[in-house]
Amino acid sequence: MRYAVVSDIHGNIDALKAVIADAADHGARDLLCLGDTVGYGAEPVACLETIGERAVAVVAGNHDHAAAGVLDLRWFNPAARRAAVWTRGQLDANHRRYVEGLPLLTTVDEASLVHASPDRPEDWEYLLSEEDGLAAFASFTSRLCFVGHSHLPAVWSLGSSGPDHIGRFAAWPHRVRLQKGRRYLVNVGSVGQPRDHDARASYAVWDLEARLVTIRRVPYDNGAAAEKILAAGLPTVLAERLAGGR
Repeated sequence: MRYAVVSDIHGNIDALKAVIADAADHGARDLLCLGDTVGYGAEPVACLETIGERAVAVVAGNHDHAAAGVLDLRWFNPAARRAAVWTRGQLDANHRRYVEGLPLLTTVDEASLVHASPDRPEDWEYLLSEEDGLAAFASFTSRLCFVGHSHLPAVWSLGSSGPDHIGRFAAWPHRVRLQKGRRYLVNVGSVGQPRDHDARASYAVWDLEARLVTIRRVPYDNGAAAEKILAAGLPTVLAERLAGGR
């Protein structure tokens, strides 16, 4: 069994379609979604409906809650706030009910799924440093925990031989062999708005039988996605950042 683990799609259907195709090529047809399906990008409805149809498990992200009217928009910077207001106007009542009904944390097989931190997920804390990730292990009991939110792929592990943290990867795809006696926290990066200076979409393939997690990068037409953002009247910065992965 293989899952494609996706996060932070942010209304970017071009990136999502590329990831789904790449995942299928690698035997992962079932999706697990870690939230922020909407926000920033110009096609929130298409992304929500695709995830609703394809994903076997979905959790909510802060931008999802903002678009559904659950989260106070004062939490966001001006560009994100404008995008959240615009996105809210694109969703109908059924979309909003769907988002409102999503859990903040769920489990699939031996993995916990959460958008931000498993410790108080409603606080939307970022896991960035070695200390951030290692502290989060106290908040989940599963072998694996998949997170998103920072848009930065990373892996933390903890076991009898001590802690380990990989914050930047030297090569792609990056493979993590799940060893006996160790637990893992994996940030799968962002499908729709990477921020590690690599413009390609980021996601993970989780192979249960091989006990392997592979973080993959997938090229897509980010120029087309940027043009849609501009055509929708969304902030220019949201279009410009796609090309540089920032």
